[in-house]
Amino acid sequence: MDVSQLPFNQLIGLRLANSDSGFLVCLPGNPRYANHLGTVHGSALLAVAEAGSGAFLSRQFSDTSGIVPVVRKLEAKFRKPALGQVSARCNVSIAETERWSSELTARGRVVAAIPVEVVDGAGVVVMSAVVEWFIAQNATN
Repeated sequence: MDVSQLPFNQLIGLRLANSDSGFLVCLPGNPRYANHLGTVHGSALLAVAEAGSGAFLSRQFSDTSGIVPVVRKLEAKFRKPALGQVSARCNVSIAETERWSSELTARGRVVAAIPVEVVDGAGVVVMSAVVEWFIAQNATN
């Protein structure tokens, strides 16, 4: 699934990041994302984190059909004010993604906690988050 094609993500202008950038998704620098201080609004940063975790999850399960992932929890820490474009990256060990696949196969469901960093146009980590997804095999498959 291409998370940039989801209606909400299209509404806000979220895009997939260039594959060689090290990021998954990005939101371009634009004054419409500003808060009362002229920096990127917290809700925009949260949207980028959630979409980045979804893009990561989509890559991990690209060969698996019939799964239904939903966000269960998102915990975030705002670190610095964000300026310009904001992008998300995730770093999860191969052992952890293999555990997710094994548990999904064995139990038909898994909870996957995905750590996300949101970075601004200057390369500053402006927010860190953990997005927890509940993933289940679709009962109709």
